[in-house]
Amino acid sequence: MTKELDRRVVQQEPPAKKTRRRLREVSEPNTDQPARWVRLRLIPIWLRIIVVFLLFGIATIVGLIVGYSIIGDGATSDVLKGDTWQHLLNIINGKE
Repeated sequence: MTKELDRRVVQQEPPAKKTRRRLREVSEPNTDQPARWVRLRLIPIWLRIIVVFLLFGIATIVGLIVGYSIIGDGATSDVLKGDTWQHLLNIINGKE
């Protein structure tokens, strides 16, 4: 009789924890629960980062053009010239 009790004790294992890995291993979907939406990224993260930097650069250039030509009464094409920025740096550093 003790051997039977020992067998029962040995055969009973604690219930396994429900982990994500364990849930993935179950190949048969449960039909009682509704299907979960799987989120698919249409635009990869690296491309999103590049797009954000490009938009930031475009917004900066547009802001410079608006500020220099409309607010400052300068020529639109002068804002992108190096001579203009050198002149501004000379004014800031007190060379002119």
